[in-house]
Amino acid sequence: MSEELIFYAAGDIAPTRDDIDSIFAKVAPVIRSGDLAFCQLEAVLSKKGSKLPQVRMQCTGEPEIAGAIKRAGFQVVSFASNHCLDMGTEAFLETIDVLKEQELDVIGVGRNIEEARKPAIVEVKGTRIAFLAYNTILPQSFWAEKDRPGCAPLRAHTLYEQIEHDQPGTPCRIHTFAHRGDLSAMVEDVRRAKEQVDLVFVSMHWGIHFIPAVLADYQKEMAYAAIDAGADLIIGHHAHILKGAEVYKGKVIFYSIGNYAIELPRNFKQKEINSDQFKEIKALNKDWEPEKASWPYDSYKTMTVKCRIEDRRLKSVSFLPTYIGFDDTPEIVTAGDPRFHEVVEYMKEISASQNLNVKFSVQGDEVLIEG
Repeated sequence: MSEELIFYAAGDIAPTRDDIDSIFAKVAPVIRSGDLAFCQLEAVLSKKGSKLPQVRMQCTGEPEIAGAIKRAGFQVVSFASNHCLDMGTEAFLETIDVLKEQELDVIGVGRNIEEARKPAIVEVKGTRIAFLAYNTILPQSFWAEKDRPGCAPLRAHTLYEQIEHDQPGTPCRIHTFAHRGDLSAMVEDVRRAKEQVDLVFVSMHWGIHFIPAVLADYQKEMAYAAIDAGADLIIGHHAHILKGAEVYKGKVIFYSIGNYAIELPRNFKQKEINSDQFKEIKALNKDWEPEKASWPYDSYKTMTVKCRIEDRRLKSVSFLPTYIGFDDTPEIVTAGDPRFHEVVEYMKEISASQNLNVKFSVQGDEVLIEG
């Protein structure tokens, strides 16, 4: 019997404060106590470049953030985000370099599509795990090609169907479905990785941001295809709020594990809060009061994913309810804290609203995911 391996996963990271390590202060002891940890980097870590014309709101941070991520206990970082090329190619490549200088495994991005699709294979306590990352939230030309840097794309198409065909102006039904070529490439990547390792974990930057609970059709299509190809865990993010979880063929899908250690740019409230595009985003969540809090109140409820691995297989998948303070510092909360149950009830509610196959079982200070 092999020794038990503990894996943690966290959502979007993009601090902007001077004391970068302080944003991880309340979670780092837990993250470092595990054997392996993953996070999603939202921001470009570079002082180079300038905002590309297709970028709506740039997300940037200091190169020193890479060291703070390492010190917090993370080893695997996805940079396949909708901000990865905000400041152009030079800043994008520097971000990859500063992460690698910290001996972090960077996934989902590269100098070409071959690099972007390449898995990070990590061996811990005799278990080999492959990590792959993909991005559906794609400004124009952010995806890698044979001769162009970028992220690994998993694009989706949108179709608007007029429900009452004889009633112009009435609401429509929205259908989304995966880009056939991208979906086939992802399936091929998962299958090829599974031939080399014991477990495959797939990171997906996807979904509908800020709107509570609602999932897009394409998310299930992509997640199911990945699991059918051999993926053992789907880790979703981008929505900046929690979304439901689901168990499909015995494998757990986290549709969004929410924010984690992310702050708005320092000049955001002064320069952006009254902009037309921010007003459109703000309207997606009725509880967003930017004059009082940086994010919608839903965004302060989050989680730290925890997996127990034994005999080179997933023994259990759970999450540690985590709460973000109004100072944007995440804190893992225990069952004796009312915020613990607030996160649990929220997950139950949003998962049930989407008819997801999942049960949540509180086991001490963590919440077990069961089908």
